[in-house]
Amino acid sequence: MSDTTQTLLNKYTRFLEKPNRSWYILMGVLGLVVLLGLYALIQQIVHDHIVTGMRDNVVWGAYIVNFIFLLGVSYAGAIISGVFHLGRIDWGKPLIRIIEIITFITILIGPVYILLCIGRLDRLHYLFIYARIQSPIIWDLFAVMIDLVLCTFYLYLTFIKDFSLMHLNADKYNFSAWQKKLFKFLSLGYKGTENQKKRLNRALDIMAAVIIPTAVVAYSLLAWLFGMNLKEGWHDSLFAPYFIVSAVFSGFAIIMMLMGIVRKYFDAASILTDGHFNFIAYGMFIMALIFGYFTFSDYITRWYNTQEATSELIHKYLALDQYGYMTLTMLLFTSIIPILVVAVPALRTRTMYMVSAFLVLVGLWMFRYLIIVPVLETPYIPIVSTDPAVIKYTATWVEWALVAAGFAGAIMLYMVILKVIPVFPIAEMQESHTFKLFGKYSIDKLLSQKDFS
Repeated sequence: MSDTTQTLLNKYTRFLEKPNRSWYILMGVLGLVVLLGLYALIQQIVHDHIVTGMRDNVVWGAYIVNFIFLLGVSYAGAIISGVFHLGRIDWGKPLIRIIEIITFITILIGPVYILLCIGRLDRLHYLFIYARIQSPIIWDLFAVMIDLVLCTFYLYLTFIKDFSLMHLNADKYNFSAWQKKLFKFLSLGYKGTENQKKRLNRALDIMAAVIIPTAVVAYSLLAWLFGMNLKEGWHDSLFAPYFIVSAVFSGFAIIMMLMGIVRKYFDAASILTDGHFNFIAYGMFIMALIFGYFTFSDYITRWYNTQEATSELIHKYLALDQYGYMTLTMLLFTSIIPILVVAVPALRTRTMYMVSAFLVLVGLWMFRYLIIVPVLETPYIPIVSTDPAVIKYTATWVEWALVAAGFAGAIMLYMVILKVIPVFPIAEMQESHTFKLFGKYSIDKLLSQKDFS
């Protein structure tokens, strides 16, 4: 093992040892949020959907919004990770594991929100027994299941080299007995021979090549679930590319957020440099331009349409007494701030990048909300009832508690995974040898310097 690998191993395996006090405190706080979500779930099961804001008219709400959002993050992570691997992008190697873990977690948690929308979970198996291949819902169901299997398998393959590294060097570190046994079992006897490397790398190439189109098709199927509906606001041939663009945009934003957190907590300034932040920020800049163009095209064509249902829907999007403020906030967060942060030199800082990324994620969550709720509040046939509880949708504390519990659970899973495997793919980074960042800095130089700009 080279000195560089040993240095990385020494630095980052200490985070796999016994958790410190702050780790337990954060897990405790997040656990309370999850428990609140479980209490809300019990209330929903006991009292049914009357405790939510969903009614006969607006049958989908915050749950579906979260489902679409989390799946978008997952599919974006799969696409970006696959491109980094197949493109042999050395500077992106420190980011691959950050991306892959969030891809796995979000594809695991996202589909749970579909179950929360179902009033009769005891009939869930009917989806498989009486499935109709003509239904886009069935397409999406199988796409999510296939993608979950592929992402899980791909994630495990990327872990094998580091599991082996942990196993072969377990006696040098303060690992618990269960960790040593786990590393040995999961390494599958991998010892880094040339034949093993060749076979594993070939398997990773195949999986990466499969995952990219699978993620694109899976999220397109979710978009077609809406686009093939004749309902005004959903029947749009551009929905699939619109969804893919928003997904990749959210992927860049979540990478930016995680880079900042990992750099701070793991003291990784020499690995996650300013160059990485700049590159991802420019990626967000490009996606903001593309997303803004799609949004403008969508809104301008609806505004020009003279059909009554379309006019009513676009009025809801733009009227300040309805969804105007949310629409303007969404546009500000997704199409203006990310552009300004890169365009104005004084704003090109890690802090501003992270603030911009957080706002982008909030804006893209609002984007999904605007796709779902206003459309369902605009039926083909006017509703006779004037009761706002029937016509309008407002998420209740039960829904917000379960939404928050999902995000809290995702963070907890991330923290647990990082107690089993290093945050960076150490073996993969060392195998690249050159590991050049923008063609200039090797990994050995990065380890010896504090920062890069």
